Amino acid sequence: MFRRIWQESKEGWLDLTGLIYPHTCAGCGQKLVKGEQEICLACLLEIPQTHFHRDPQNPIWKLFRGRVDVGMAASYLYFDKGSRVQSMLHAIKYKGNQNLARQLGMLYGHVLSQDHVLDGMDYLIPIPLHPLKLKKRGYNQSDVWGEGLAASTGIILLNNNLYRTENTASQTRKSRIGRWENVKDIFALHKPEEIRGKRVVLLDDVVTTGSTLESAAQCLVDGGAAQVNILTLACAIKI
Repeated sequence: MFRRIWQESKEGWLDLTGLIYPHTCAGCGQKLVKGEQEICLACLLEIPQTHFHRDPQNPIWKLFRGRVDVGMAASYLYFDKGSRVQSMLHAIKYKGNQNLARQLGMLYGHVLSQDHVLDGMDYLIPIPLHPLKLKKRGYNQSDVWGEGLAASTGIILLNNNLYRTENTASQTRKSRIGRWENVKDIFALHKPEEIRGKRVVLLDDVVTTGSTLESAAQCLVDGGAAQVNILTLACAIKI
């Protein structure tokens, strides 16, 4: 009885606070209705999925061909400036919306599981932040969306082995060559033996030139991983 009364009171309070401080969709900004979490149903139906995981030689895989030995590579969504996807990623990276990151990770995990893309993978490894940047932001967005992916696929999230040796400058305004010079040889492993002979999946939020992912993937290859694969929430690559 007490539990039921408490639950009803809690739901009533949440409904009241929702009227005062309406919870809005991270994609389109519209007010969410009961049952919607972080993203409205319309955005969920309309967000532009790439389905790259169904094509072994998709544009993401081709991006790394000849640069680093990668098995499978794919992205969940297309990224365009001013789009709903940009709004969602901005909410994750700069507005602290970790629930959204987890939700997108879980959604992507369900998509990949239906096509058995991740069968046999041993670890999910998020691209790490430097400790100084992690302290400033409070969380690593790749860690958080990886939690959602791990929850929906059952693959272990290994986020305490790969690390950054340097706190590099922002990549935003750099050329492709400048980005590579900025991140070359900045990753290392605490325990290479932990990933030796394993099939691992490297995670990041967005891929543009792929320089950061290339550097991290090479570190894992050099550490003895049997196969390095790459997944990102979004890609800014045009096809």
